[in-house]
Amino acid sequence: MSLTAASEAAERAARTSFGRLLAYLAAGAKDIAAAEDALSEAFASALRVWPVKGVPDNPDAWLLTAARRNILNMRRHAGVRDGAAREIERRYQAAAAAAAGDDALPDERLKLLFVCAHPAIDPAIRTPLMLQTVMGLSAERIGGAFLSAPAAMGQRLSRAKAKIRLAGLPFETPDRSDLPDRLEAVLGAIYAAFGVGWDDMHGADAQGAGLTGEAIFLAELLVQLMPQEAETKGLLALMLHCEARRPARRDVEGRFIPLDRQDARLWSRDQIVRAEGLLVEASRAGVYGRYQCEAAIQSVHSQRAVTGVLNHQALSMLYDLLASRSPTVGVLVARAAAMVQAGEARRALAALDQLAFGAQVGDYQPYWATRAHALAASGQREEARRAFTHAAGLAADPAVRAYLLQRGAPPVSG
Repeated sequence: MSLTAASEAAERAARTSFGRLLAYLAAGAKDIAAAEDALSEAFASALRVWPVKGVPDNPDAWLLTAARRNILNMRRHAGVRDGAAREIERRYQAAAAAAAGDDALPDERLKLLFVCAHPAIDPAIRTPLMLQTVMGLSAERIGGAFLSAPAAMGQRLSRAKAKIRLAGLPFETPDRSDLPDRLEAVLGAIYAAFGVGWDDMHGADAQGAGLTGEAIFLAELLVQLMPQEAETKGLLALMLHCEARRPARRDVEGRFIPLDRQDARLWSRDQIVRAEGLLVEASRAGVYGRYQCEAAIQSVHSQRAVTGVLNHQALSMLYDLLASRSPTVGVLVARAAAMVQAGEARRALAALDQLAFGAQVGDYQPYWATRAHALAASGQREEARRAFTHAAGLAADPAVRAYLLQRGAPPVSG
């Protein structure tokens, strides 16, 4: 087998299975950093062995077995007693059997998500830790999502893993009574993973490929695990509403189509109906939730498939509510974008100007894209062109970049 074919197989396994394999390894070793090192060495071994012996029928099982062996060797070299080594071996035998069959590995990932949400871990690092450990994202990609320098994010993640190891935090699913206190961080990680996958629809970042499906699956598990929690249903409804529009996000030539110009006939009716049902179920709790509110916003957009028009008044009301409860940079920028759509470009600019004074928006692409649209709508053509160009430079998706550059291009004189 060629080195190229083996490399492609290893890359595919890393993209689709790294987080799941790491969850199993960490559950057995009770040491996230050691599990990462062992799995990385297993991938390196695959690149040496697979070109010679061929790609195994089940690459995941091969990698898990190799990584398990690496951890056992590390533990033995560190002086682990035979009894402890046998216990680790027992755990990994069970994990390898699961990986070789059709058993769903995400159960272990969900367990690790709740481990990373332990109260002893700094709340500010819980979601990034989950994204790296369970979803396999790099510190650079996570730093971009959280408007943080990659080096600083990497250091914070390393400290968090060390704390887990030194504190001996349990790698078992918490008691049901403890789950609600950890749920917010877990939902945040799943939603962030969905966002990375959503932005990476055409492979701008190989690590983000397939994350939307993984995020939806984990949210489905949470709804089953905690059916009484309205926000689990709210998050799943939110992601399904977004996923329903996937077929309309690009035209037949692959060009980006903004939401307000998408052909609503291409949206998935089944996913919209499922999302609406979840949102109704969540609303029966009578408790405000960020994800329920965001799902309601997406529901308003989805109604265009039925009514043919967008209810700007409903959007404005929902965004005002969301901004009052969850005034994140992303929420405030999305609120300003809704203002532009409603014909309130100058109000949107004022909101964006105010945001720029109190937040790090220099490299936040949605901020500049929204600002560009607001400037264009208010007749400030030169400033709009500069903002479109700046936003295009920050866009990872080539189709989005091309769309923004086209919007920012000067008019062709006749």
